[in-house]
Amino acid sequence: MGHGMAKNIVEKGYPLSVMGHRNKKPVKDLVKRGAKEAKSAAAMARDCDVIFLCVTSSLQVEDLIRRADGIKAGAHKGLIIVDCSTADPNSTLALAAELKPLGVSLIDAPLGRSPKEAELGRLNAMVGADPKTLKEVRPIMETWAENIIHVGPVGAGHKIKLINNFISLSFAATFAEAYTAAKKTGVPLEKLYDVVSAGGMNSGFFQNVSKWVIGRDPKAHEFTLANCLKDISYYNQMVNAEKLTTMVSSAVQQDYTMALAMGRGDQHMPMLADAIANFNGLDLAEKPKKPGTAKAKSKMKK
Repeated sequence: MGHGMAKNIVEKGYPLSVMGHRNKKPVKDLVKRGAKEAKSAAAMARDCDVIFLCVTSSLQVEDLIRRADGIKAGAHKGLIIVDCSTADPNSTLALAAELKPLGVSLIDAPLGRSPKEAELGRLNAMVGADPKTLKEVRPIMETWAENIIHVGPVGAGHKIKLINNFISLSFAATFAEAYTAAKKTGVPLEKLYDVVSAGGMNSGFFQNVSKWVIGRDPKAHEFTLANCLKDISYYNQMVNAEKLTTMVSSAVQQDYTMALAMGRGDQHMPMLADAIANFNGLDLAEKPKKPGTAKAKSKMKK
């Protein structure tokens, strides 16, 4: 996601500093396009007026802000930090309160859609911010976002993102179990696909899951099962703190926990179907044998 966002920022005329992680390839590409590589998060904070964070979890956001050479160490009054990660809202609120005395604003703008839309500048952003701060950063966000939805104050963006992801992760688990049930009961997977595709439960998301289950397309939905578990865990932490009964999300979390226990954390969301099937002793990729194709052993003596 980060590469596509940064590419659009620099190509649409904004001066840009970037700081990568272990994978230096995207950083090198951005430098070729005109960006400058920052040596540390503190150096970036000193040089920039707005910082976009696009990392995996709250743990990484907290580290980037609080480490010895982090954003806080180089922060100046008026700096705006836009956290585009899918993160824990409680962490977001705590960081915003911690930075406020320094004159630094932290807002949350988690993302919707995929790396493909990031490259095209067509992401969705769900923003938690005060209207004044959002107005300041909106022109930059518009370089990579097609839809910018102001949800409410700081933390609201991360809250609605977790609710949105709970819906998608639940559907992914449902579709995965449905395909497994079809396999177990002798229903051709292609026929289940045809029935759902022709009815009210058809959706772009069902089509993405099916691209893997039916077509074995590894690029069907490039979101890792490890991130799925992280997001559903954050969701459950959020709603459990509100004393909400969560029978559905608790069951969904068990599916993703099982997938990671099977060593599938780096696999993508649609591949949850394989995990559930394998757990039940089934292989969704195995084609059913056609009647009459088995070869009989010859009883003739040589």
